[in-house]
Amino acid sequence: MTRRWELDALRGLMLVLMTLTHLPTRLSSPLGQPFGFVSAAEGFVLLSAYMAGMVYTRMARKKGIEAMRAAFWRRALKVYACHAAMLVFLFTVIAAVGLRIDQPAVKDLMSFYLAHPATALFTGLLLIYSPPLLDILPMYILFMLVSPWLLAHALRRGWFWIVAGSVLVWGLAQWGLGLWVYQATVAVTGLSVPFHETGSFATFSWQLLWVLGLWMGAGRSAEAASPLVFPRWVMVLAVLVAVVGFIWRHHGEGGQAAFGGNDGLNLLFDKWLLGPLRLLDLLALMAVVMHFGPWLKARVGRLRWLETLGAASLPVFCAHLMIVLLVLAIWGANPYAHAWWVDAALLLGCFVSLYGVARVSLRLNRLQRPRAGPAESFLPGSPPH
Repeated sequence: MTRRWELDALRGLMLVLMTLTHLPTRLSSPLGQPFGFVSAAEGFVLLSAYMAGMVYTRMARKKGIEAMRAAFWRRALKVYACHAAMLVFLFTVIAAVGLRIDQPAVKDLMSFYLAHPATALFTGLLLIYSPPLLDILPMYILFMLVSPWLLAHALRRGWFWIVAGSVLVWGLAQWGLGLWVYQATVAVTGLSVPFHETGSFATFSWQLLWVLGLWMGAGRSAEAASPLVFPRWVMVLAVLVAVVGFIWRHHGEGGQAAFGGNDGLNLLFDKWLLGPLRLLDLLALMAVVMHFGPWLKARVGRLRWLETLGAASLPVFCAHLMIVLLVLAIWGANPYAHAWWVDAALLLGCFVSLYGVARVSLRLNRLQRPRAGPAESFLPGSPPH
């Protein structure tokens, strides 16, 4: 397999934007959702699913469904180990530092754990309790566990019913499917974790991004797959939506909230539910990137440092969370509580550290690659991605 350096660079860009958003500096708000009403999380999930669809479909065709399923489970286990390590880090190091300093940001972040430590640890390891910032990996793990059945079905019978069912579930999620499932689970099991502590991301909404990514990646899994070409009218509409979203985001009165204080209308752009207008903006940006990407790729030099970050996205993502949690525990969540030069030093130190983590991870992966085999070393969830 050959590397897709442009995909590595895109994932590296998503990691940079996540870090800028999560670190409490003066840049967190201006660079939050910089391209419209779409965050780096949507791009990260979509790209991860695209790579999964492309690589695992290729594996299924060459080695069989069982080999593909086993590889998915191994990667899910690797990601689960990272998530468990992050939970332990939060409940030990961050809790100790935050409580010693009496940091409100940490107390708010892990309030359920501080009130019910045993329940929080147990349900956290079961992917039920998901503290803020640590709630995307549990969703990613669940998607990876379901993906072998989706890809196996698609290889045998096509994608129509999978995509149609995914769209239906997303629609039901807009009307409270997640809360209904939670309430039914509580009625049956007596679950004591509050709904708002199960993670900000609405899994039944975000599964649509994962399914779309798998579908597109599977379609590009053939060695000589032709690029996807959009009709002219689609591209005109996509560019129009993307431009309107960009201008609205940066020049509208509400800033990152499209309709200011109107909570009802803001649900149309809601990040956690993946609201319909937000999804429209995302699909428009995706079409623009796919259409103009080859032109841009031919004219812009390779950004090696972004590629390096994206090629080691799992360890870099975990390292960025550790840095963000430490900063929150020590300095708090107020982005204006320190001077601008402190922001600059913090960002410089953070990105140098992340780049170092990426280089070390890729070096270790190269040493392990002869044992893993050329195909497995590129699978999503392993250090290269």
